[in-house]
Amino acid sequence: MNFLWVFAHPEQRSLNGSLMTDALAALDGLGHAHRVSDLYAMKWKAVVDADDFGGTAGRERLFVGAEQERAYAEGELSADIRAEIEKIAWADVLVFHFPLWWFGPPAILKGWFDRVLVQGLGFGVKAADGHTRRYGDGGLAGKRALVVTSVGARPSGFGPRGIHGHVDEVLFPLLHGTFWYTGMAPLEPFVAYGADRHGAADYARTSAALRERLRTLPDAEPLDFRPEAGGEYDEGLVLRPGLAAGRDGLGVHLRG
Repeated sequence: MNFLWVFAHPEQRSLNGSLMTDALAALDGLGHAHRVSDLYAMKWKAVVDADDFGGTAGRERLFVGAEQERAYAEGELSADIRAEIEKIAWADVLVFHFPLWWFGPPAILKGWFDRVLVQGLGFGVKAADGHTRRYGDGGLAGKRALVVTSVGARPSGFGPRGIHGHVDEVLFPLLHGTFWYTGMAPLEPFVAYGADRHGAADYARTSAALRERLRTLPDAEPLDFRPEAGGEYDEGLVLRPGLAAGRDGLGVHLRG
């Protein structure tokens, strides 16, 4: 399999940097191919602006989605964006590796999503009958996506009754709103807990667990989110009565 490893941490000698080094070596040993987008090392530009589409000459104002789609279709996106899209096309699995800061990825990774998952590729993709393909279908359908992240807290703090919120709900914007929305199949996230307190033995366990996750990843079942086009949502995109009866909240979008 082909892995694109998108890494968002400013320090290669960090816990995350060391885990990535071990993970890439494991992929080599398993016979997988990989490419890395190390966003800090690349000095990735995190903000969308007119330079992404060749400037503003001749335009009254900038409509970001429309300009993304036009520039994507006409091959006029900036070179850095085109290079990332080419990596995505090559990859079977996209791994997004980052420390959880303020309950989300670092700004530089958010900027990667904003600039790379352009309209016409990541969203706004139309089917032959004219409906918009999303939530289980989309421009990135057929690919898998894995979050690898670290948090300072213990697992209990991110459990079902933990003060930080359940980790699946904290990561819901990525798992459902980014991966599933664009058609990628989200895998159970890999979380390194107690990152600031990792000693040598802790690190050995975490690294071994990540390498084992990568070994089993080709056969792993993705999270069973409900597809928009599966008939489980009504015309207002509300889950139909009788499904997840008596429940509400983010968990209703998962079957089972």
